[in-house]
Amino acid sequence: MITQPYHLYVERIAPEKNMARFYALAVQPTLFGEVSLVRAWGRIGTRGQQMVHLFDDETQAINLFLDVLREKRKRGYRPKPPVDIPRI
Repeated sequence: MITQPYHLYVERIAPEKNMARFYALAVQPTLFGEVSLVRAWGRIGTRGQQMVHLFDDETQAINLFLDVLREKRKRGYRPKPPVDIPRI
């Protein structure tokens, strides 16, 4: 059973390179009691690709989650900035 939800959405935008990418990670339970790490990535505005890793325990999934997060931070991915909603 998952004790704490892990979700992450980061983007890498470089207009000079015509680059607008996203990467999403989530640690989720499966129907059969396993733990999965779901990875999704692609160009912003597209469906992109998805990969699912299955684990016997949550610790392994969290370790891979953190490893992928470190790798993406090194490559320039950052959390999406908050959106200002104007008051009417």
